[in-house]
Amino acid sequence: MTFALTLNAPEIEQQQIFAHLQQAHATPEIIVCTSTTHSTNDDAIALYQEGYRSALVISQQQTQGRGQHQRTWFSQQGNIFLSALLELQRPVDGRFALECGLNLIHSPYLSQLNCLQLKWANDLYSPKGKWGGILVEPMTAQHIIVGIGINVIPIPSSIDITQATTSLSELGLGGYQRTQFLAEVYLALLQAVQWFNYDSQNLAQRFNAVAAFKDRWMCLHRQQQADILGYFRGIQNDGAILMQQDSDIFPTVCYDGRLIHAE
Repeated sequence: MTFALTLNAPEIEQQQIFAHLQQAHATPEIIVCTSTTHSTNDDAIALYQEGYRSALVISQQQTQGRGQHQRTWFSQQGNIFLSALLELQRPVDGRFALECGLNLIHSPYLSQLNCLQLKWANDLYSPKGKWGGILVEPMTAQHIIVGIGINVIPIPSSIDITQATTSLSELGLGGYQRTQFLAEVYLALLQAVQWFNYDSQNLAQRFNAVAAFKDRWMCLHRQQQADILGYFRGIQNDGAILMQQDSDIFPTVCYDGRLIHAE
């Protein structure tokens, strides 16, 4: 099985994705496909401001991609740059990004890879490193934009990346067809909405089964508070991370921060 990396014209991609989603009875109000853009999330924000309440924005390349905490997301042509405008039935909280990740790695294309993990709170991960990321940007309490970046092909070695990275091709994904995969990503996000609307049942059990670095000595880096060093014990059902320090009887519960290797 091989990758089909030839990129079709954006209007052809739009037609093919529409056909996939129409067959699944899951078409948004608008699908926008471009060859390049500054940021698919910014494009989705503009659509929300125009009055749309469901949208799918896809670009073959983006020049100003961003991740969590405004970190730059390297955007190589041929990888996945997708943003979806979605509506929830309850106010968004940190569990939704976790649901997005869980539903993505269990989507039909990705379920063939048994090495996929999630790194709290929004990294698509594997033992070989990060292969994607999720960025949730609320417009209101119940209208959100989800940006997805996925490395389909390897990042060139000439690019200075501060963490271990990999790609779906390096992880062994076969039978790749771009527009079908894009449609599956959108359908996975719709499934994440359903899980979240039903209160993310058994979230801790589902996430902890695929959590990267579980039971490893890690550092929870926090912007406004002191870092926490301890064993990462997974999450609890409300999405909070559990860090157990040597002297702790019970783990410390945190709702924000970035999980990194302890130095």
